[in-house]
Amino acid sequence: MTDMMGGMSTSQQGTRAPAPEDAKAQLRTSIRKARLHRSERRREELALLLRDHVLAMPAIAGATCVSVYASRAHEPGTLPLIEALHERGVRVLIPRLGDGLQRGWSPYQGAEDLIERAPGRPPEPSGEFLCSDAIGEADVVVVPALAVDSRGTRLGQGGGWYDRALEGLDPRVPIVALAFAAEFRGPDDLPLPREAHDVGVHAVITPEGFTSLTA
Repeated sequence: MTDMMGGMSTSQQGTRAPAPEDAKAQLRTSIRKARLHRSERRREELALLLRDHVLAMPAIAGATCVSVYASRAHEPGTLPLIEALHERGVRVLIPRLGDGLQRGWSPYQGAEDLIERAPGRPPEPSGEFLCSDAIGEADVVVVPALAVDSRGTRLGQGGGWYDRALEGLDPRVPIVALAFAAEFRGPDDLPLPREAHDVGVHAVITPEGFTSLTA
């Protein structure tokens, strides 16, 4: 029922869906909270499964350079994957914060060099700092996700850094998100909120396996 000015009634306004940014914030809070309940041992087991599924991708077989995020506690673990790629001789590019909060990449040089260099930041290597355009060297890009849906929508941490980094990437380069099983929304589930600046992913890998998506 509308009021005399032609607008929505108070009851209708109360049921209006939240704006995408508000819906994303609510989802981030609930997913981060849920992630806290996994033990370190369980996270390590799941990281090995994620590694094996990524390594089984045909695009990885011939890759000479792969971008992989360095996982923080409670995120889908990537150190086993990074180590496996490094041992194969693949150049692994890891996100890094440079001088003046400049965002870029550095090549992986070993687990002992991958450390948290400031509170709240993900682990970073200390080698050569490469500008943001260096991601163009990657044959495959592995990105973090709090959730992913069947349309290829990725819910990130909220800073928008990966969306900006991926914007100019060659569309032929596969973008693969890692998530836990409960964080993937299939075609029968409610899709994630999406905004114009969100860059889609081509696939999601959970500990259960690989799923191709419509980015």
